[in-house]
Amino acid sequence: MSKTRGEKIIERLKGFAESLENGDNITDKFTCRTIKLNLQPTAYSADLVKEVRNLLGSSQAIFAEFIGVSVKTLQDWEQGRKSPQNTACRFMDEIRGNPGYWQKRLRDSAGLADETKNGGIPC
Repeated sequence: MSKTRGEKIIERLKGFAESLENGDNITDKFTCRTIKLNLQPTAYSADLVKEVRNLLGSSQAIFAEFIGVSVKTLQDWEQGRKSPQNTACRFMDEIRGNPGYWQKRLRDSAGLADETKNGGIPC
């Protein structure tokens, strides 16, 4: 009887663990790959922050909630008083890279929120 896929995975993981315990050179026994991601965020100007928000067609309040910042913080970014931190810049990079996906995510999120605020009246 042949082994199931799960049994094969467990067997190979045990072999890997034994090699680690024995101090074996892992790259000699196993296929190893190195992946380097280029995730340097874009520097966002006030105009670029507004452009991203407009890609989603959202208000400041909705966009701020969606990306996890206060409305005041978003307004500071859009007025050029402050710059977004790297995490927010990376998120906005993702939005710019695939706005259709994030528009759908925003719509889906808003659909859930409709039922929980103001007695089910959309906000």
